[in-house]
Amino acid sequence: MSTNPATPAKPSMRDSLVAAAFELFLERGYEQTTIDDIVRTAGVGRRSFFRYFPSKEDVVFPDHEQSLADMTAFLAASADTDDPLVRVCEATRLVMRMYAENPTFSVQRYRLTREVTGLRTYELSVVWRYEKTLGDYLRTRYADRRDGTLRANVVAAAVVAAHNHTLRHWLRSGGEGDPLAEVDRALAFVRETLSPDAAPAGGGAAEQEADDVVVVITKRSTPMWRVVREVEASLGED
Repeated sequence: MSTNPATPAKPSMRDSLVAAAFELFLERGYEQTTIDDIVRTAGVGRRSFFRYFPSKEDVVFPDHEQSLADMTAFLAASADTDDPLVRVCEATRLVMRMYAENPTFSVQRYRLTREVTGLRTYELSVVWRYEKTLGDYLRTRYADRRDGTLRANVVAAAVVAAHNHTLRHWLRSGGEGDPLAEVDRALAFVRETLSPDAAPAGGGAAEQEADDVVVVITKRSTPMWRVVREVEASLGED
């Protein structure tokens, strides 16, 4: 008894619209492509387009809403015992995984956003939403600290910066290499730098200040050169 090979799954209408849009963007240019062009190429009506995408800009970033939702759910599922810094690094890694799942599309989008000012602005708004999501979580976790809000904002910004640094490098290379391994290294640097348990090299600031304080009691009429010599003697610098 023979069996037919499995038939590839038909792309969803949403995926078909994205594919049609990028085919036209690459062929004609973003500005020269209209929504009517996209729906005509995809073989659907305008109503179908707006069912999935509020605007032409949104079809360039079809995966970010789901990525933001996944990040938000991941952070909401955190336990009280989870290290907040480690948790936001893991949440940010989810975003890199989204890019890495489709390198060709990610590189095409990167090149498109470099050419179109409006898309760069849109992209910055998306990045801000990721940073806000991380910051909101951290402000809750650091609420009992005097520097909680400041720490939350700094950590969120640093984590996003490390992610974006790695992402841009990977996209500029044409999607070569392992972006997940690279972002892990960048995020490890953030954790090592910003961990509340990390002590400055050579001891804490208070300890260093205490070591450097020397009190010299002398007469007002004592020449300055003698005062300096006494200080040097106290510090063992004779």
